[in-house]
Amino acid sequence: MTGRGADRVSGLPNNWSIVRLGDITCQSKLKTNPSNIEKTRYVGLKHIEKDTGKLIEYGYSNEVKSSKSIFRKGDLLYGKLRPYLNKVWCATFNGICSTDLLVFPQCHLNNEYLKYRLLMPDFVRFANINVSGVHHPRVKFDTISSFEIPLPPFPEQQRIAAKIEELFTKLDAGVAALQKAKTLLKQYRQSVLKAAVEGKLTEEWRRENGKRIEPASVLLERIQAERKQRLGGKYKPPKPVDTSNLPDLPDGWVWANLKSIGEVVTGTTPSKSKLEYYGNEYPFYKPTDLNSGYNVNTSSDSLSSEGILKARLLRKNTVLVTCIGATIGKTGLIRKEGASNQQINAILNEEGILSEYLYFAAISPFFQNQILSKSSSTTLPILNKSKFEELPIMIPSYNEQKEIVNEIDRLFSIIDESELVIDTELKRSQSLRQSILKRAFEGKLVPQDPSDPPASELLERIKAQKRNSQ
Repeated sequence: MTGRGADRVSGLPNNWSIVRLGDITCQSKLKTNPSNIEKTRYVGLKHIEKDTGKLIEYGYSNEVKSSKSIFRKGDLLYGKLRPYLNKVWCATFNGICSTDLLVFPQCHLNNEYLKYRLLMPDFVRFANINVSGVHHPRVKFDTISSFEIPLPPFPEQQRIAAKIEELFTKLDAGVAALQKAKTLLKQYRQSVLKAAVEGKLTEEWRRENGKRIEPASVLLERIQAERKQRLGGKYKPPKPVDTSNLPDLPDGWVWANLKSIGEVVTGTTPSKSKLEYYGNEYPFYKPTDLNSGYNVNTSSDSLSSEGILKARLLRKNTVLVTCIGATIGKTGLIRKEGASNQQINAILNEEGILSEYLYFAAISPFFQNQILSKSSSTTLPILNKSKFEELPIMIPSYNEQKEIVNEIDRLFSIIDESELVIDTELKRSQSLRQSILKRAFEGKLVPQDPSDPPASELLERIKAQKRNSQ
């Protein structure tokens, strides 16, 4: 099968040629055993960055075993395992590499030019549809050697590679600045949450409304009185929170543990063998469904009206917290009533505790650190219900809870808009990168020099060199 580069280019400069990859390069077969050589640098697939043609790090020969390929400065390394990963690098030093990297020796071709051509999406697609193997798909050199690419004169290859590098360096600097800004926005989001639960976001509000604020201690007393009346003899007064190691709170705020402001419920999974328990009536929330955070509206599984009877129905606007596994602490605010599995604890907050405030408090740095510090330190972290419901949380008055939520919503909206602008610019930079490559291989990125010998002469020299090396 012959591969044609991105809809075969027409209108190329007169001194260019269309050639097959196998016409201008070959696969080096030089191998060595790392134990038989002096310590040298080693490059594996993991050391090459996806899509960029950059080496991000390297290892050493004494860290690896089994036969490895030898490469020299100027050779091109191409990742044949899972070619959709798009890993290509032009060597800047001598070394050895994984045999999952094809080595194209340097000859009369500029391998930097070839590197950029192999990074283009049409070649990645071509390689990917021609792999063999299911679990470890690889592409062979004999297969990709049929791919057609445009070949300019050698001096123009150098000019093209240099121009691409110049433009990409500027793009990379812009992307780095955008990524830094995105990181700062994430940090600012955490700072907003920290300030919110410490009362700093609403300092001015308290000064203006101080005399009209009902202390949170009165709110808690009312919650306990209502709970005692509702539960009767089953009511147990909450233990006071040990505040000796907790930060001071603003006037009118109190510390409370979760079970004193609501009921903590651990989810359960109805029997999977009972098909009638599952349907499309009630969302069945699992940790992966909490990715939406503040607005959890959907779930991958759902329960039937019969299945919900085997679980605990959770009202909408309930805060769910993952308390087992790698995603321990992941939190969501469900906007539809449903049930959750056993990896999740739900907080059924009492009247006077705003669900939105409880959600923001639960994702704050303070509360997340509490979860991590109280969970088991095994391979699979777990925070059981009895420990979870004793976790302390800051409680302001109900009206201040509403003010905090409004202020967080306002600031988070600004952050969201900024992140959207950044993501748009990042996508634009990626499009611009592809546009640069497209123009480069259409002969439109740099001017042609009439004095350059035509690519046909270069091709004959490459073929002659390949014949002499056989």
